[in-house]
Amino acid sequence: MMPPDSDAEKKQNAFANFLYSVRSDVYFICPRIFRKGPMVRFVIHSGLFIALTVLSQVGGLAWLVAVNFKNRLLVFFGTYALLCVLSSLAAPVFGRIPLACGDDSPLVVRSWATCALNRHYVTPDLHAALTDLATALAEAHPGTVTLVLDANFPFWNGFPLLPHLSHDDGRKADIALFYRDGSTEYLAGQTRSPIGYFAFQQGPTPCRNRMLDLRWDLDWLQPVWPDWDIDADRTRFALQWLAQDGRIKKVFIEPHLTRRLGLSDPKLRFQGCNAARHDDHIHLQL
Repeated sequence: MMPPDSDAEKKQNAFANFLYSVRSDVYFICPRIFRKGPMVRFVIHSGLFIALTVLSQVGGLAWLVAVNFKNRLLVFFGTYALLCVLSSLAAPVFGRIPLACGDDSPLVVRSWATCALNRHYVTPDLHAALTDLATALAEAHPGTVTLVLDANFPFWNGFPLLPHLSHDDGRKADIALFYRDGSTEYLAGQTRSPIGYFAFQQGPTPCRNRMLDLRWDLDWLQPVWPDWDIDADRTRFALQWLAQDGRIKKVFIEPHLTRRLGLSDPKLRFQGCNAARHDDHIHLQL
């Protein structure tokens, strides 16, 4: 005679039966809904179209082309690359031109992802102002590289560049802070995070820690980044230059950084507690 099952064995058998029933239900449902349901396919493709459009402005159009082919990913990437090239040629019609990507000039876009997602377009006037700033910095502090983070999409005023609240007309751009390794060596062309954002310089703030706004403190992420300090001379020079240039209307920077650098000017403003922090980058606009 077989010995009766123990309580532990009974629980294991019951759990195994539960998993088997779940697997059977999923096998029964998924082929009918996820593989054959036209409405679900429509929702999935619509979601991808919206997400790719929000990310890159032209990615959704590339996906609409790719869904008609068997090798969708291959067609998508090929179509997307073609659309990016065409965007750079058509953008001047909309009053925007691309910033340099991967160049050796004093002004360059920080991340290849920014260029790949078409987030590096500005008006000719802003392009000229950024170039003049980078040139002045390189002359005053030889070897300085001015890094652009996010700028704008190539087409249409009012098209949002999320998560930014105002990068929608070609007249705004973010540049990275300038960093030193300890207190000695300037780190040319480098930022604390790979994209230049979310590595904050800590300091006093009037803002409370709230969930439903864009001021993300990301305390859990800060230990990941190298412990570099800002290059005070270069950062001060950049802010003073921007404040004195007649083309620049506003510059957003956290108040604790302007106090630390000994600066005070009506153009150097606090962006408010509902917008993203500006002690990892400098926002400027015409």
